[in-house]
Amino acid sequence: MPKLTINMDNETILSFFREKIKKPVNFKEIVILLGLNHKEARALKKALRNLVKQGEIVLTRKGLYGPAEDMNLVSGFYEAHKDGYGFVIMDKPGERDIFIPSWANAGAMNNDRVLVRVENWQKREGRIIRILHRVHQRISGKFITSKTGFFVKPKDRAINFDLIIPPKDRAGARNGDTVIAEIVSHPENRKPASGKIVKILSKPEDPLSEIEAIIEEFNLPSRFPPAVKEEAKFLYQKIPDNLPQQLRRKDLRSLNTITIDGERAKDFDDAVSIKLSPYGYTLFVHIADVGYFIKENSSLDLEARKRGTSVYFPDRVIPMLPKELSEDLCSLKPDVERFSFTVEMDFERNGALISSSFYPSLIKSNERMTYTSVRKILVDNDSTERKKYDYLLQDIELMSELCGLLRNKRLNRGSLDFDLPEPEIVLDVTGRPETILTAERNLAHMLIEEFMISANEAVASYLEKLGIPSLYRVHEEPDSVKMENLAKLLQAIIPSKRSGQNRNKTKIIKPSEISGILKKIKGRPEEEIIHSIILKSLKQARYSNQNVGHFGLASECYTHFTSPIRRYPDLVVHRILREVLYKKNLSDRRIKELDSILPDIAFSSSYTERLADKAERKVLDAMRVWFMKDKVGDEFDAKVTGITPYGLRARLKDFFVEGFLHVSYMTDDFYHYNEHNMTLYGRHTKRTFTIGKEIKVRIDRVDMEEKEIILDIVQSR
Repeated sequence: MPKLTINMDNETILSFFREKIKKPVNFKEIVILLGLNHKEARALKKALRNLVKQGEIVLTRKGLYGPAEDMNLVSGFYEAHKDGYGFVIMDKPGERDIFIPSWANAGAMNNDRVLVRVENWQKREGRIIRILHRVHQRISGKFITSKTGFFVKPKDRAINFDLIIPPKDRAGARNGDTVIAEIVSHPENRKPASGKIVKILSKPEDPLSEIEAIIEEFNLPSRFPPAVKEEAKFLYQKIPDNLPQQLRRKDLRSLNTITIDGERAKDFDDAVSIKLSPYGYTLFVHIADVGYFIKENSSLDLEARKRGTSVYFPDRVIPMLPKELSEDLCSLKPDVERFSFTVEMDFERNGALISSSFYPSLIKSNERMTYTSVRKILVDNDSTERKKYDYLLQDIELMSELCGLLRNKRLNRGSLDFDLPEPEIVLDVTGRPETILTAERNLAHMLIEEFMISANEAVASYLEKLGIPSLYRVHEEPDSVKMENLAKLLQAIIPSKRSGQNRNKTKIIKPSEISGILKKIKGRPEEEIIHSIILKSLKQARYSNQNVGHFGLASECYTHFTSPIRRYPDLVVHRILREVLYKKNLSDRRIKELDSILPDIAFSSSYTERLADKAERKVLDAMRVWFMKDKVGDEFDAKVTGITPYGLRARLKDFFVEGFLHVSYMTDDFYHYNEHNMTLYGRHTKRTFTIGKEIKVRIDRVDMEEKEIILDIVQSR
């Protein structure tokens, strides 16, 4: 094998191990084998450290190196369950998850990146032997004083250990206080975890202080560092006066261009235009050219990578980029010239894609439209709205036409059509929740969704065909165990029409059959519940530098390109596409550099996305209990959304609010849980509660600490 150079890359080193190393070796042996000088040996040491961190190479306790795959080891991130066990989602897309028993998690916490020894490949069972990267530095919980000392009981039930607090590190915390604790040492070799109190959280007195507490709990960034703010202000000077041609930009200012967003949106990162062509339609998807302003490894870029995504709460946004960029310089505001990155796509009259092209452009949005206004034009045929936008009517109707064609094509290829309702929290002037409604989803939402999916697919396919390293949005097929459980649940909700002994036999569902199930249940009372159950059975979509397709969209190649203001992976893909368009061919050095950095970016972006989702859900739960706090004793119509051995969950019809009805409140009979049918039934009355059943409930109490609404039953129908 040729001698390695100082510019060592991961793939070259891994190839060396695969081809030349037949047993674990120490560092000195590698240096001798390769004939490296002192400077080259230092470069190798750094590269090996990086590969060990990624889980590609293993460094044993005896100081020997070897490829993880040769040692029956795999890497991935740990998904912890509240009952102690967990699963490792493999780094390599397309691989089934590895089950980790509670005794074999080595103190790993949710989302930690770990190295696993697979003990049984057939059962997909293993044990964690090393934590490669810990994502949790702090936890929130309740401070407890006991006879044996002080400890913090974590709020997150997936963290199945307490944090011991030495007396000197309690920071004045008292028994029962809600605190933020920094983890000093993690549990290891039967040694308990320890930490120190960094903040005592006062009991929230209103919804706003509750949100502040959640921001603290998740350690979300509240301010941008001074260097980042300075860099953002300096960017105003970067806008040149040159003509578009001199900037190597296509001038699209004469095109009718619109943005379509929610009423409260401030960051407009996508706009659309459309034209009729001799063969069908030409669609232009314009995306804010964030990459023009933010250079790789600048202060702004590193901060955006660290944040990963914008976080959206009812009363505020924690942006990925400073407001100078997210709400001004990069935002595609109306009547203002803006730099954009355009995906131009030609479609046949039946919606089939003919060709696509990509280029930097200069646009000027004509209108900042809302989903509501577009719905009024297309669905309600509202004369006032149609008159207001009369010069755009033909364009909007063409967009609607193309949207229908694209959507039908996507659904026919097996894309999953989830139409789950989402809550919308309306705040009053003081920041308190005034009501919680079901958010509207109409044709305008679908229009933008279809156009963005098309643009993302076009970019992903283009880069993959060129063999350029990139980031992909991947969604693997659900594994067989989850499909089996899903089949049981669906059989319980939708009784089988089969007779005799076949009735109780569970029919195995193939992943390819899910889209057909969604079509069959459309319009049924249980539709929403079944959508929710199927969604929970699927794997989470994530980012990867390896393309395995997107199961949910039935897409062979997919990425995220259309939201660079609020998602870091989109910004990375913008940069890669720009490089390819300008340079035609990337150098070997740049390709190796991308191969090296993209796995880490994919991992950190997936983690920050999950963290943001969790924080947003927690704020939503908090808003629900604050909203229902003064409604104790009130009665509501509700629908059963879930059944457990301990009771049932029900959603109110008037508000998008769920509560729990414990079986002990059902005093007219002794109720038993039937696991096969997923029902609660009365032994004497034969009264049965099923998913989708309509009931009348009373708000018994609201638990502000546990964020739970406790229901009592009034009657069922």
